[in-house]
Amino acid sequence: MSVFEVAACLITLAAVLSYLNYTLLKLPPAIGLMALSLAGSLLLVFVGLAVPAVEHGAKELVTKIDLNQAFLQGMLGFMLFAGSLHIKFHELASRKWTVVVLSTVGVLVSTAVVGALAWGLLNAVGIEARLIYCLLFGALISPTDPIAVLAILRQAGVPKDVEIKIAGESLFNDGVGVVVFLGLLEIATGVVEPDALHLTELFLWEAVGGAIMGFVLGWIVYRMLRSVDNYQVEVLLSLALVAGGYALVNRLHMSGPIAMVVAGILIGNLGRAYAMSPTTIGNLDTFWELLDEMLNAVLFVLIGLEVLALAFTGKYLLVGLLAIPMVLFARLVSVAGPIAGLRHRGRFARYTVRMLTWGGLRGGISVALALSLPREVNGEPVGERDALLAMTYVVVVFSILVQGLTLGPLARRWFGSSGGSAPKHG
Repeated sequence: MSVFEVAACLITLAAVLSYLNYTLLKLPPAIGLMALSLAGSLLLVFVGLAVPAVEHGAKELVTKIDLNQAFLQGMLGFMLFAGSLHIKFHELASRKWTVVVLSTVGVLVSTAVVGALAWGLLNAVGIEARLIYCLLFGALISPTDPIAVLAILRQAGVPKDVEIKIAGESLFNDGVGVVVFLGLLEIATGVVEPDALHLTELFLWEAVGGAIMGFVLGWIVYRMLRSVDNYQVEVLLSLALVAGGYALVNRLHMSGPIAMVVAGILIGNLGRAYAMSPTTIGNLDTFWELLDEMLNAVLFVLIGLEVLALAFTGKYLLVGLLAIPMVLFARLVSVAGPIAGLRHRGRFARYTVRMLTWGGLRGGISVALALSLPREVNGEPVGERDALLAMTYVVVVFSILVQGLTLGPLARRWFGSSGGSAPKHG
């Protein structure tokens, strides 16, 4: 199959499943699409028992899709930019310490806790695992995905304060998680020796450098937007900012995700206020919302299809199921600790820790990073890879289907009709 044919198949499948979800299941789009895609994949596996050619053809399609390349090197930048366009800077700035600490310290704590627990779990069930690869699993499973949860939070009447913290943390911890993952991957593959100074330099270059580049590129496009009044040109400029900017920042080995979040916040705030007419704002929002929905549809269909490419065994399924409470525990620790330390800086709505823990859904970035784990290093196979892939997939599926479906009812139970009330300690 050519690249166009693969893309055509994915878009057609996403459109058909979106239609079925809208007319039959009526679930939130991300949840419904992944549920239908996963169900279709499992159906193909069962049909393949009788007609092997059916399953073989489906697997051939999935194996031709490099989710790591497609998502991390392309789709992620567009999706993060689209999400950050609607983040109000003054709301984010008033909660800056919470967002910064959760998206940095929280990711590091979660990586360490998950890595240690995963190392103990795998070795306990007879799967020989090295700590560095378990830490890689911790780094790839720690970033949270706001895409599937924000609409649910708004409908459930969650306090604005909690909603902004979840959105802000999720937008930035994707970039931080990728940086941590890449640093650990260099150690695991022998590119560098474990060196705190090198890892610090890598973090500064990737994360801080990415933020600076995002601001510079966003500022240049903002000045260009101010000089024209034509919505077609202005929408095209925003598209060039993401496509060209993401490619440039990645080429410089900086964090493209962080750069796009910063650029999106700048355009979404300064651009709206001083550089765009109401007509441009309306068309820009429509364009990016539509593009975001399309990419999300394709992404969650891809996640559902990836089950065809995984090597599942009974033992791998067991460790995947055991990884669910392990990851949730690590999320609780990485949220509760920083928030306890930040209480002196402000008040937090009651049940904030619960909502941040249960609402920290995992998504495409975790699957894409897991698929980038090497099959072998220096001619030696990475024996942990299949187990870590299975653990990642099971955690992501549980996160989106179970946490995603129960988040609304839990939010209404915890916050009731007082979603707009002032934050309380708790």
